Amino acid sequence: MENTYQTLLIIHIIAGFTGLISGLLNMLMKKGGKTHRIVGKVFVVGMILSSIIALTMASIKTNYFLFVVGVFTIYLVGTGNRYIYLKLLGKTQNPKILDWVLSGGMFFMSIAFVFLGVTLLKDQQNSFGIVPIVFAFVGFGSVRVDLLNYTGRIKSSQFWLKAHISRMSGGFIAASTAFLAVNGPKIPLEIPTFVYWLLPTILITPLITKWSRKLRMKK
Repeated sequence: MENTYQTLLIIHIIAGFTGLISGLLNMLMKKGGKTHRIVGKVFVVGMILSSIIALTMASIKTNYFLFVVGVFTIYLVGTGNRYIYLKLLGKTQNPKILDWVLSGGMFFMSIAFVFLGVTLLKDQQNSFGIVPIVFAFVGFGSVRVDLLNYTGRIKSSQFWLKAHISRMSGGFIAASTAFLAVNGPKIPLEIPTFVYWLLPTILITPLITKWSRKLRMKK
């Protein structure tokens, strides 16, 4: 079992590193071109593969952090990628089974995250319980947006692009936060732990705001 776990860990690291590098490149390069789409596909494959393996590893050796981040990354990157193909929702297009599976799965996992967080806070006195609860409410909010889009109650013609940008960026933030939270303490510098948790959000959120502003200007 230990050999299996180590093999999974190696694949997880390779896939995750590939996803992070390709995601970073896509953030820096011009959007919408052929190169952007190719690198984006590498990002999706890397993140999904890394997250699936993370869930397997978390089941072998109980790791709540790895499990929560794995589930959330699969949902964000999965739906972010799917929205590229859902531009005509509410007109001539309906969501596919995969779309309902991703959103429905996130809804039920968000409920599970709440129970997990409460249990950790109440029974084990573990402050990490706050993390799955926060993820849960973000998940509920994202699923609500999905339901509005899937049922045709869409207020913006650029809904699919907004969702694509926010979900892909969110997946990158989740994965890079996990990477820093695990590896940051190994850096021989006296940096507070909370910096590793907040740094990706602080750096990437302004970019999301910038891209959203460009969408409004183009509209």
